[in-house]
Amino acid sequence: MPAHNAITPDKLSRLVALPGSPRIIDLRDTPPEAIPGSLFRVDDDPSRWIDDSGRTMVVVDADGRGKAVSAAAILRSDGKPAEVLEGGFAAWTAARLPTVSLAHLPERHADGRTWWVTRARPKVDRIACPWLIRRFVDPDARFLFVAPGEVLAVAEQQSAEPFDVVDEGVFWSHRGERCTFDMMVEAFGLGMHEPLVRLASIVRGADTDRPDVAPEAAGLLAISLGLSRIYSDDHEQLEAGMTIYDALYRWCRDAQSEKHNWTSHQPARAKVQL
Repeated sequence: MPAHNAITPDKLSRLVALPGSPRIIDLRDTPPEAIPGSLFRVDDDPSRWIDDSGRTMVVVDADGRGKAVSAAAILRSDGKPAEVLEGGFAAWTAARLPTVSLAHLPERHADGRTWWVTRARPKVDRIACPWLIRRFVDPDARFLFVAPGEVLAVAEQQSAEPFDVVDEGVFWSHRGERCTFDMMVEAFGLGMHEPLVRLASIVRGADTDRPDVAPEAAGLLAISLGLSRIYSDDHEQLEAGMTIYDALYRWCRDAQSEKHNWTSHQPARAKVQL
């Protein structure tokens, strides 16, 4: 049983990267890797942390015996639901749970968020990549959509990280047969997380016109093109697309073995032979 007001790594691992997951606050100083979806607060005083999401906050330190206990207690005294990760980050890694590498994380702005910029009118990669970033890298990331010829200028003017554009100086782009989503999964150290590996193959097939890569690729392309025609606002399209990728990720994580047909809901003895 976990300690009072604490959550075990195993339980937290089943919640991360899902919509409505806890807000994970990492108190460690400049760590090289973190639990997927972790946030880092500039202000050391938890009473000044602003979070209007209403979600439970899980506070993480090195071993679960440091600043996390007092920070969570202060948050609870302000009426905010807060727990400590039992055993801290050390327990998370000891359980061999997924971590995200922060080596390629862009510099954060004064608002504490990473800023990214890409081409307007997204289809596949430019929705899949923001989904990956918000669910695994920076939940509060800001995305700017501009005309293709303006991406690099806006990137320089706003210190935003460009992605999914053709330019030798852009790190986050296609390489060979791999799409930008593939590059992000690899660069953020998530290449051993099997659900994401499976999802990456679907995205790659849909984004590079290779439906043979994964059976689901053609369906993702059809849905992506449909969304791009439903929404004229790129940010509204991104929000709708987040649900699509949330569903695909859950299927990749724990629903691939489930089958469905006209008789799958019936008890075995009552199934009709057609």
